[in-house]
Amino acid sequence: MNPLQKNRQRRGLVLASIMLAMFLAAIEATIVSTAMPSIVADLGGFSLYSWVFSAYLLTNASTVLLFGRLSDVYGRKPIFMVGISLFLTGAVISALSPSMEVLIVARLVQGLGAGALMPIATTIVGDIYTKEERAKIQGYLSSVWGISAVTGPVLGGFFVDILSWHYVFWMNIPLGLLALAGILLFFKEEKVKEKRSVDWTGSLLVVVTISTVMIILVEGGTGLEWSSLPIAGLAAAASAGALSFVFHERRIADPMIPVELWKIPSIRYANLTSLTTGMILIGVSSYLPAFVQGVMEQSATVAGFTLTTMSIGWPIASTAAGRLILKIGYRPTAWIGGVSLIIGGAVFTMLTPDKGPWFAACASLFIGIGMGLTSTSFIVSIQNAVPWKQRGIATATNMFMRTIGSAVGAALLGGLLNSRLAGTIKEAGLADSLGVDSANSLLREESRGDLTTEELRVLQDGLTDGLHLVYIGLLVLSIVSFLLILQLPKKED
Repeated sequence: MNPLQKNRQRRGLVLASIMLAMFLAAIEATIVSTAMPSIVADLGGFSLYSWVFSAYLLTNASTVLLFGRLSDVYGRKPIFMVGISLFLTGAVISALSPSMEVLIVARLVQGLGAGALMPIATTIVGDIYTKEERAKIQGYLSSVWGISAVTGPVLGGFFVDILSWHYVFWMNIPLGLLALAGILLFFKEEKVKEKRSVDWTGSLLVVVTISTVMIILVEGGTGLEWSSLPIAGLAAAASAGALSFVFHERRIADPMIPVELWKIPSIRYANLTSLTTGMILIGVSSYLPAFVQGVMEQSATVAGFTLTTMSIGWPIASTAAGRLILKIGYRPTAWIGGVSLIIGGAVFTMLTPDKGPWFAACASLFIGIGMGLTSTSFIVSIQNAVPWKQRGIATATNMFMRTIGSAVGAALLGGLLNSRLAGTIKEAGLADSLGVDSANSLLREESRGDLTTEELRVLQDGLTDGLHLVYIGLLVLSIVSFLLILQLPKKED
């Protein structure tokens, strides 16, 4: 085998390893969402439901830009391998978790690993392929999202109904070890020549700010009174953290998020919309399975199906968006996506137990189409607005904003659900015998049978009302997203 053929074969194996690692991180959201009702039914702690998602998203969002910078300083290979190792460690602890508290800690570790996987995978591809080859290879990487989005809910439902929820996490181990071996053996990296500073202070301020905001949103009105001293202290800490971050980023040479990017209208409004669409995305993927299983009393497989329609709509719409942008421009394409999000949000607000899974799947499909059209339009508008040397950080910032949106959305919408459920129980006069965690009993057929007729009615009414409030929140976020999309500049570069 001549050197050129050997190099091509090695690049192919590196690409396969990268795609495998990306698949693990990409599938995590939908596969865990489908399994969550069964997990919480087994471990208890329904009030901590949203923290399983928030914990993963918190460390993911907080470290995605940091790991990108670390790869510039120490090289792609060691940081990517650290990311896979952390992800697998978190998966093992998740599978062995005896309680929701341990599971949440494990998800923090998993999210930390995912923060390294996604940005560095794209960077490695840029390192080993020429400019002419990258477009085709990026298409392969994009297909990973489509495949994981479709297979995640199906696999999640299969593991829960046929095996057990633990396999949702165990499946990561053999695939992750294969990816780790592929990078270790076949990725030959040149020594890093450029040494740049790492913004550790900025990373810490992001973690502090987002953590305190999520605690406020999840625990406010349930674990902590809105008017309590702890809430006031947390709000002060969050405000101080945010202001300190902005001040710190303005005065350092290599900021985590360059402030000047936000002065460009197309980037500013694309990022703000990504924040709200990230909240919509987590609202659907986190709580739709709970409605289908807990209120409609369907299986995990059926719950997974209602998410799959969103997962199918997204990659198809992303592909269509590429052609639409060439014909009508990124702004009108984003408009169509915004309208689709509003339609999906409106259909969700009409969702009732008697409507059935197909109605839920239809709402999910519109959200998926909206996400596909808007996300593709934003990437094009952002990359058109900056020179080559800023495209990487500009794209990473948009990814960061969507992840932050998902993290805050999981906390905010989870807080709304818990608060409404607790209120319904209190209004029914069953606060002494039932609590928010009693909703665990709705998520499994055997435990539903242990409830009295009155308890079952109150819990299902509370869950229905709470999730209806969540879906009203999704509609409001969809309208806000559309209004932000309208602010995208008319001039297309």
